[in-house]
Amino acid sequence: MSDSRDAIVVGAGPNGLSAAILLAESGYSVIVLEAEDRPGGAVKTDALTVPGFLHDTFSGVYPAAAASPVFARMPLGEHGLRLLHPPVAMAHVLDEGRGAALHRDLDRTAASLDDLNDGDGEAWRRFISLYLKLWPALRRAMLGGFPPAWGSLRAAAGLGFAESLEAARMILQPVSALADELFESDGSKAWLYGSALHGDVAPDASGSAVFGFYLNLLGHAVGWPVAEGGSGRITHALVSYLSSLGGELRVNAPVERVLAEHGKVRGVVAGGEVFGANVVICDVTPKGLLGIASSVLPESYKKKMARYRYGPGSLKVDWALSGPVPWSYEAARTAGTLHVGGGTRELSESVATEKLGGLPERPFLLAAQPTVADPSRAPEGCHTLWAYTHVPPSADTRGFEQHVERIEAQVERFAPGFRELVLGRHVLTPADLEGRNRNLVGGDVNAGSQAPDQLFFRPLPSLSPYRTPLRGLYIGSAATFPGGAVHGVPGDAAARAALTDLRLRRVRSTSAP
Repeated sequence: MSDSRDAIVVGAGPNGLSAAILLAESGYSVIVLEAEDRPGGAVKTDALTVPGFLHDTFSGVYPAAAASPVFARMPLGEHGLRLLHPPVAMAHVLDEGRGAALHRDLDRTAASLDDLNDGDGEAWRRFISLYLKLWPALRRAMLGGFPPAWGSLRAAAGLGFAESLEAARMILQPVSALADELFESDGSKAWLYGSALHGDVAPDASGSAVFGFYLNLLGHAVGWPVAEGGSGRITHALVSYLSSLGGELRVNAPVERVLAEHGKVRGVVAGGEVFGANVVICDVTPKGLLGIASSVLPESYKKKMARYRYGPGSLKVDWALSGPVPWSYEAARTAGTLHVGGGTRELSESVATEKLGGLPERPFLLAAQPTVADPSRAPEGCHTLWAYTHVPPSADTRGFEQHVERIEAQVERFAPGFRELVLGRHVLTPADLEGRNRNLVGGDVNAGSQAPDQLFFRPLPSLSPYRTPLRGLYIGSAATFPGGAVHGVPGDAAARAALTDLRLRRVRSTSAP
């Protein structure tokens, strides 16, 4: 081998960097090979519109990063990372200047819901307070490696058997059913729907309540912050910490194939150069893994991985604005994240149209205005806004220009005068997203469908989904448990599996006669 290390990590997204950091912390030499010209995966900041404005190219709001036990043990603050919280975590805007807000403070959130219907706030308080008490255990279950048994057992112990069953029933049902149980007001129900629609499960489908519950729980527990100076600061902090540990990063180094011998990984070929290692951790999707390791993996494993399902694509628009967005709903003006789409019927119709392969007239938008918390991203007095909406794989790309007009019409509907503020816009289609980051297959920002059957068994059912049949080869991307969002857990879990295997081999070799 022309260039050897103890371990190679393929891909320099937050999961790949987290895997490399744990290996380097454990004393192993490690190199990260990144296909693009800079690290970060879907965590990057660019000047997309006009000079002086910074935009988060992909992801932009980080409740999971704030909650991440992986990031928490790293001194990322010493390497330049600072998370900033907007005055309001999230606002769901409704017609006639109404809406509902998610605050870190539970009392303020309850008051917002009570403004829509007296009693809805107290219902939310009763429901979520129990989970907030169990937050440490739930954090371990939701943001730990697979299986999430220990955290789940601790949470169940805190509840008792009967309450545990009831808790499971409530969050595993459709979000439409959970919203009907909790709230009287359609606006309050829509507020819960909006968080659920971060995933790709329809409001009336089983399991969709998980997202509405979990994201709002994160809002109370840790907030929905942004990174000061842009998302790229998260990447910078991870790379800086890795470098301080002696880890290496090489960009413009696309891995072409994985090398193996006698059932063991031996390294990779990247850019025509051979890199040797006994451990290779891949921050790639199943499609990406099969693309570089098909010749060294058994057919049965490849067939299972080929069944992995990707979610809908996304159409994302970034705007540079001459002033703050004039939302009719007052709380939305200081909210970091916005859910734009009206009441429950309209949200359900938007999702149903997309599921049938169409582009809805009034699309549901996930939006963010990071300059509310971080004014450094725009010239004084100016702001940035981005929004994305899911689009089906079968959507006619010729209709995307018209769909951008629909997206802007939705913002204008809830923020009259918005269009007059636009200084520049930038559009990313699903093909653009995948072109900039090959892990976003078809523009799927979650790196795979989050339907319950796949969410809890990513990328396939296994006691250790991070291990592959080839000894020394691991997968630790958002396509593995616990899935998408920026928290580093899959990469860290894959590295832990690798370290466990290395220690076992060492024990076996020393105990052999």
